[in-house]
Amino acid sequence: MLLVFRLFFLYYYGMDIKRINLRNFEIGGDKLTIMAGPCAIESLEILDVTAKTLKEITSKLGINFIFKSSFDKANRSSLTSYRGPGIEKGLEMLDEIKHRYNLPIVTDIHIPEQAEAAAQVADVIQIPAFLCRQTDLLVAAAKTGKIVNIKKGQFLAPEQMKPLVKKVEDSGNCNIMLTDRGTSFGYNNLVVDFRGIPIMQSFGYPVVFDATHSVQLPGAQGVCSGGDRTFVPVLAKAAMAAGANVLFFEVHPNPDKALCDGPNMIALDDAQDLFKKCRDIFELVRN
Repeated sequence: MLLVFRLFFLYYYGMDIKRINLRNFEIGGDKLTIMAGPCAIESLEILDVTAKTLKEITSKLGINFIFKSSFDKANRSSLTSYRGPGIEKGLEMLDEIKHRYNLPIVTDIHIPEQAEAAAQVADVIQIPAFLCRQTDLLVAAAKTGKIVNIKKGQFLAPEQMKPLVKKVEDSGNCNIMLTDRGTSFGYNNLVVDFRGIPIMQSFGYPVVFDATHSVQLPGAQGVCSGGDRTFVPVLAKAAMAAGANVLFFEVHPNPDKALCDGPNMIALDDAQDLFKKCRDIFELVRN
């Protein structure tokens, strides 16, 4: 059994995964990369304390860090759900954080027309899971020349991400990441099939595991989604053991008071311990 386990790991760790250069580090290399931050931009103050603390934690642990937050969360359960400050004000705040702490930024776009503006601030353009098949959105993101992170739709098998990769490649961009964030399982629930990590790595690009959206319970509270953050550490550590190159977390100083996705976000106070455990597993598996 141990021999089979080792052969399995040798199979996909031996795959040729592109290393993507971002500033002074590599995504997909020998160091863990973490993308983390609040779900949606609520205020400059929350962005500031989260970015400052996460930078200190990741610097101390020797982890590559990309700060994440969204100027607009268009895929909400109701018209009354908080979406964010909008593209103009939101990008202005992200730009402030980027320069204040010298951090690379990842943020989502929802329509092709947002790509160019977002690329003025973001180092990574993220395609939301529900929109991952939208050709015009993928092409617009690709043409910015920025790194494109495509989140796998909850409705797709890992194999179905390959044509989406080709859309971005054929648009002239080979700086791509693929993210697993769970798969729909009946009503109001997601499950994670960790076979998806090596399957998507076989396309030649780094794979991200989104540990916080994977514990989401879509629409479970009627007018908004629910979630159970107690399972975030379990899934994050499992993803490291399965060989994921990057981890994605939504982090908030006080998740219970967050205006968006609070039930599945982790608390800022819990980030260091979890990040350290994930880094240790990442390094153990690769050594």
